[in-house]
Amino acid sequence: MTEGRVLSGIEFARAGDDGSRPLLLDLYLPGPEAGAAPRPAVVHFHGGGWRMGERSSLGPVLDGFGISAFETLTDAGFVVASADYRLSREAHFPAQLHDAKAAVRWLRNHAADYNVDPARIYAWGDSAGGHLASLVGLTANADGANADGANADGVDVGADAAVAAVAAWYPPTDLGRMAEQSLPAAVARADDPGSREELLVGAVLADEPARAAEASPISYASRSAPPFFLAHGTSDRFVPAAQSASLAAALEGAGAAVELLLIEGADHMWILPDHSQAAAEKAMAATVAFFLRQSRPPDTQAT
Repeated sequence: MTEGRVLSGIEFARAGDDGSRPLLLDLYLPGPEAGAAPRPAVVHFHGGGWRMGERSSLGPVLDGFGISAFETLTDAGFVVASADYRLSREAHFPAQLHDAKAAVRWLRNHAADYNVDPARIYAWGDSAGGHLASLVGLTANADGANADGANADGVDVGADAAVAAVAAWYPPTDLGRMAEQSLPAAVARADDPGSREELLVGAVLADEPARAAEASPISYASRSAPPFFLAHGTSDRFVPAAQSASLAAALEGAGAAVELLLIEGADHMWILPDHSQAAAEKAMAATVAFFLRQSRPPDTQAT
């Protein structure tokens, strides 16, 4: 980051049965510009299999590469909010989605305080966070447990949690099909006992197909979806690339705008056989370019 600043540990909601669990986000602000117009903003959700992870990180590999993702976005003129959500050891789905939507609502409610354009708020996430970002984008008008009006955890539901675009890196999108799509050399499969996905929904996926579907972004693909950018490595041993390809096909089939970037030979977290950071750099550049296109007036987005 060049001239921006970071506001750490802002409480955006309280969750839990008694409303005592604070949820925090960090806000990354671009450098000041006199008379600057309201800026676009990106709300980020971290990965970690819904079991671990931190809002300050895109994972140990990306951190090791030294790619400053949030600062890259602020240098491009975006406000970035990177938010906590409850992990699966604390609560089962859809608590994580409720928390993610609460972060978007908070930013929209406080847009004027941080010079954010409330019409240009986007969602981005990696891995489990990409799953949540996708659901945030796809369930703005959903019924049931994923509906915007859900208040099971006492979070603020007084404002809209819709986002204008979504970028997701190697996201789980169809929990019921993850196991069959896994590569032969998979390190983790969704049907493994105690898998990340089963811990998320609190059930064996094969025994509870309705719960698996409710937690799957692909279930909500429709023409009303915001523009999507999906990025995945073809050699991902944790989340098969077919998960992004399937969601892209579903969105395209529904008439929604979607871009799919498949990086040949890249594993989860953009690990390449030569251990270079070329895949991570390509994904980061493409993500920033996608958000920049979305932030322009509609008649200039194709240029």
